[in-house]
Amino acid sequence: MPVGKWIVSHRLTLTFLLLGAIIFLFVVVPLVKMLLSSVSEPDILWETILDPEVTGAIGLTLLAALIATVFGFILGVPLAYLLARTNFPGKKLVEGLIDVPIVVPHTAAGIALLFVFGRRFFLGEAFSTLGIEFVDSTAGIVVAMMFVSIPFLIDSAKEGFRKVDVRLEKVARTLGASPWQAFFRISFPLAWRSILAGNIMMWARGISEFGAVIILAYHPMIAPVLVYERFETYGLDYARPIAVILIFVSVVVFVLLRTLAYRGDKQ
Repeated sequence: MPVGKWIVSHRLTLTFLLLGAIIFLFVVVPLVKMLLSSVSEPDILWETILDPEVTGAIGLTLLAALIATVFGFILGVPLAYLLARTNFPGKKLVEGLIDVPIVVPHTAAGIALLFVFGRRFFLGEAFSTLGIEFVDSTAGIVVAMMFVSIPFLIDSAKEGFRKVDVRLEKVARTLGASPWQAFFRISFPLAWRSILAGNIMMWARGISEFGAVIILAYHPMIAPVLVYERFETYGLDYARPIAVILIFVSVVVFVLLRTLAYRGDKQ
């Protein structure tokens, strides 16, 4: 086939390939540029890696996001199941409100959380009597991360449960299974891939959170807050190595988790 005719017959593919390449480069180029700029200064990068404040902030970031994801799993999966399986007045409103944290500016979300978990407000005072503080504490970081990332888990789990044929649950019930047994032996195992994907997205979103955290719990510093603090205080050269390390750690863990999920899906 002549080149001209081949191009004409593949115009759609070529156009989409060009547009896709543009957005791909838009995402990749800044990350690669920053990584290469830090690799060119290995001494500064190594010094940053050995900085206890940096390693502590990154460790706290990963841990807080993991704790937020665990609580999101325990509390969010049951809600996702109810939204997938039951109809009730106001269901659409509930589904809409669950997704609000995605669109609300996260500094505004932090202020909203402060009005609930602050020391002078109801839940803040109630937990304070138990020795749990949310303002400038790890608990506050977890709450902020959970608030902004929980929609990803609930939405993914809800779609997973919707794909499970409800007749399978009914058959299990007719064979003597209790509702709990039907859930744990039928619904959850068949929807677990979507739930796992939601957990991964929630964890990843929690790691990247900045706005809500900086309002509710500036200290102890997580990595995004430390990057901001170093940039504001010392400038770009001091903030860049931390950002590079955070991006590298996040990408490695994220790719590892997605790979495990993909292998489980193939099995």
